[in-house]
Amino acid sequence: MPLHLEIVTPEKKIFSDTVDNVYLPGADGEMGILPSHAGLVTALQPGELRYLHQGQVVTIAIGSGFAEIGQDKAVVLTDMALGESEIDEKATEDAITRAQEKLKSVDHSMDAEEVAYLQGIIAKQSAALRFKRKNMN
Repeated sequence: MPLHLEIVTPEKKIFSDTVDNVYLPGADGEMGILPSHAGLVTALQPGELRYLHQGQVVTIAIGSGFAEIGQDKAVVLTDMALGESEIDEKATEDAITRAQEKLKSVDHSMDAEEVAYLQGIIAKQSAALRFKRKNMN
């Protein structure tokens, strides 16, 4: 029984096809999904998602989100999905620096939602940067 993988961001469907397996950065660590996997829903943390498609291992950097796993389908809903060539290292470093600077200047007027937003930017961009540097030739 094949495993159908869909990767969806708010902007578009990134991928939709049959794969041999998929590895996700789950909230509790990396998890591997094969066909006939038990159903589950799990939170995702920013990191690397990889899957085997037509004999090729494909890797992408993803942000936070959720994955819904069924016996023959895995649906990944994430706020970011980028291939290595889509990540601008300098722009990513700048985004991390800006968010860190803003967090340093936190005062009592900044609400918890804004702090969480900035921490999310740092986590996503850091995951993208690690992914980019790991995959640079």
